[in-house]
Amino acid sequence: VLLFLSLLRSASGGKLLVVPMDESHWPSLRSLLVALSQKGHQIVTVAPEVNSSVQASEYHTLKRYPVPFHGEELRARVRSLGNDLFEGKPFRERIAALLEKVQLISHLYTSSCGSLLRNKDLMRHLQSSESDAVLTDPLVPCGQVLALRLSVASVFSLRGVPCGSDLQVAQCPDLPSYVPRTFTDSSDHRTFVQHVENSVLKSIDSFLCSFAYLPFELLASDVLHKQVTVKEVLCHGSIWLERMDFVFGYPMPVMPDIIFTEGINCRKKKPLSQ
Repeated sequence: VLLFLSLLRSASGGKLLVVPMDESHWPSLRSLLVALSQKGHQIVTVAPEVNSSVQASEYHTLKRYPVPFHGEELRARVRSLGNDLFEGKPFRERIAALLEKVQLISHLYTSSCGSLLRNKDLMRHLQSSESDAVLTDPLVPCGQVLALRLSVASVFSLRGVPCGSDLQVAQCPDLPSYVPRTFTDSSDHRTFVQHVENSVLKSIDSFLCSFAYLPFELLASDVLHKQVTVKEVLCHGSIWLERMDFVFGYPMPVMPDIIFTEGINCRKKKPLSQ
């Protein structure tokens, strides 16, 4: 977090542009914004009109933009996807359901992102504001595309990115059989066959991510006027603020630009009495 703060001009206060992910993780970002605002930094948040979780406040200026869908549609899709992930269905059924719903959600997020990046009045305003950095969740890389469009630094606040893309982009070691993959239901103690299955699923992960992020790659290539992939877009991130516990998760080597901010989204409780 200290490295993140150093990106901003400490003397007079920097200008931070925030692009939250729709329907996700706003409370964690908000805690950062409150602290930065108290230190004198100017904060502007951009969010679609249908995002009900992001509200105007004294610690940031909120800029909204219209999108061609209703907020309840996106919320219903996200809830449905979450329910499927935790259902005890066979592996093949879970993958089939995941592919279908990820495609629908990806198109909604891409539509929202396109509405932002193609909003000429808002883009002119953001360009003239001369922000010092963009704070965003790279799970939906819209904020990073905006950062590249505005030619400013970016800071990521995330819980993780599918397929281990965050580790790959940050150039962290990511051995195929090192960490149990999603949907395997394996622990850290596995048989040889389970290690092989885990390695095979890594390639399936890559296919799922390519499938899910293809609409974003097409949008980013159009906005940036060059052919790019999601990994090429994310590799420009300056700092990764990972909202995960190094011990609670699977310990692994990380690079210096990855900073663990575990507990940042936990509500503070009063200490127990004697």
